[in-house]
Amino acid sequence: MEPTQTILTPDVPHKAGFVNIIGNPNVGKSTLMNRLVGERLSIITSKAQTTRHRIMGIVSGPDFQIVYSDTPGVLKPKYKLQESMLGFSTGALGDADVLVYVTDTVEQPDKNGEFLAKVRAMAAENGTPVIVVVNKVDLTTPEKLEELVDWWHREIPAAEIIPVSAREGFNVEPVIRRIVALLPEGPAYYPKDTLTDKSLRFFASEIIREKILLNYDKEIPYSTEVAIESYEESPALDRIGAVIYVARQSQKGIIIGHRGARLKRVGTEARKDLEAFLDKKVFLEIFVKVAEDWRDNERALRRFGYNND
Repeated sequence: MEPTQTILTPDVPHKAGFVNIIGNPNVGKSTLMNRLVGERLSIITSKAQTTRHRIMGIVSGPDFQIVYSDTPGVLKPKYKLQESMLGFSTGALGDADVLVYVTDTVEQPDKNGEFLAKVRAMAAENGTPVIVVVNKVDLTTPEKLEELVDWWHREIPAAEIIPVSAREGFNVEPVIRRIVALLPEGPAYYPKDTLTDKSLRFFASEIIREKILLNYDKEIPYSTEVAIESYEESPALDRIGAVIYVARQSQKGIIIGHRGARLKRVGTEARKDLEAFLDKKVFLEIFVKVAEDWRDNERALRRFGYNND
């Protein structure tokens, strides 16, 4: 994926700010984030609740720095895990210089009206710039898209509405231009060569978790968490030891599969993606352990990084 950066003229004052990407599950927030940053930082699957953490991606030019945050989709929590995920999303409302609310041409526009009301209040009462990105324009007709854009103009009058196809990269550049224009003046928050605030361990665990989402059905992907137990770097080869935690003993056999076939497939696919991400060889070893009901266990959630982001 080619990075997309808008270069300002030398006489323009430096701009910098935090741009938080919010919205309901499965509308394409992570795909848009990757397009905006120009790197594959957020994992992408067709399943809801793919994003669990708040992931930061940083784009810098000579006269600007955009600090993007991809947040979990807004949902009604059933577990303490989902309460933490919701906390990442609602917290993103209060610390943004620009809010990017992502919807699409498929979901009902008034879905999750309580959260939408908070976004509307941020725009109307706090003066926070809001850009509503209507994603998946390739899945509708021009007439229906026009009706949807009109609806969003009425719903959040202070917002700018930009239709895009994040998957195809259509109309993403205007989103970037508007973000840069809306940023406040100020110095960069991070060194200009910084891409993200997350570690290699984090991205290794996310890539493995993506393969679980892609290779297992029903509740299994949502009952698992990946922890990187060891990470040894060298110029030519990184050695990574990972553990897939499941919530019940019965799920362990499903993850492993007959004679270890399913776990081997997850490991092979993850290793290939890690090698592409790191641009070097990777030795990946994965084990499966049981952490009973970890999604409702405060101690386990802290260990997995959900209560201290």
